[in-house]
Amino acid sequence: QVQFVESGGGSVQPGGSLRLSCAASGFPLPGYAIGWFRQAPGKEREEIACISTDDGSTYYTDSVKGRFAISRDNAKNTVELQMDSLKPEDTAAYYCTGGYPLYTGFRFCVLNGAGYFYEQGHWGKGSQVTVSS
Repeated sequence: QVQFVESGGGSVQPGGSLRLSCAASGFPLPGYAIGWFRQAPGKEREEIACISTDDGSTYYTDSVKGRFAISRDNAKNTVELQMDSLKPEDTAAYYCTGGYPLYTGFRFCVLNGAGYFYEQGHWGKGSQVTVSS
């Protein structure tokens, strides 16, 4: 059973940094991608970054480009999200998910022309990030 556990959130002042970690388990084969999403109160969940665990290809949404960096440690089955130059609008609950390019479920990531899909309910419990002065 695929599972995700997020950690590393907290409170920080604008301009500060935080590092989130996603521990993914239960994937039977290589070739999957991991994505980070966030959801602010009253807003829809949005994808902000994803990474291929095979070749390290990455995607970032425009609002975090140049400030956030996603990386993977395949030996530990973790994906990190380094967040720098944080802004109040980055305040949200952050979630990770993942899946294969198998065209079942919900597409969340396109890397090198391939779409990756997560199964319904395949989310961690989230990690809260609050950016405030």
